[in-house]
Amino acid sequence: MKFEKLESKTVVLPVDNIDTDQIIPARYLKAISKDGLGEGLFIDWRRNPDGALKPDFPMNKPENQGAQILVTGDNFGCGSSREHAPWALVQNGIRAVVSTSFADIFKGNAVKNGLLPVVVPAEVHKQLLNSPGMIVTIDLAAQTLTLAGAGAVQFPIDSFAKRCMLDGVDELGYMLHQESAIAAFETQHPTRINTLS
Repeated sequence: MKFEKLESKTVVLPVDNIDTDQIIPARYLKAISKDGLGEGLFIDWRRNPDGALKPDFPMNKPENQGAQILVTGDNFGCGSSREHAPWALVQNGIRAVVSTSFADIFKGNAVKNGLLPVVVPAEVHKQLLNSPGMIVTIDLAAQTLTLAGAGAVQFPIDSFAKRCMLDGVDELGYMLHQESAIAAFETQHPTRINTLS
């Protein structure tokens, strides 16, 4: 899934240290496909034990429907490694998460699955936390996040991850795009001799 430029309102979840078990509980990890994982996103925060939606949870509020940018507290995605966490976020329409920091494993899983982790300075983060529903523009090619009515800030991203997200491929997809170059490289080498026979 390509990620180039995204303009969206934000949904704010102002909690630090949200771990992957809160993003999607371990009971959902039995699945061998991505289908239906979106239902498990923040399930213990989003729903009551009887299954009814909690109206005060930010992602359940009518004004936040359709938001594609999640603004969270510090150290988002800590805890155990599970690709199910970014899968669940993407299945719920979230294409970018904005924080002051991310757990490294979560960040790696996110970019491999079309979810952009955006690290911003503390003052920008505070402004976003205090302005739920703000319209934000994220330009991956330029590596900028622009707040409505304010300036743009740069955010870091690994250059290979950026290339893959812009092209909408994972590592294997990137390699497959290089097939003709690999074949040309191979034709320049002499036939290999099997020295074991």
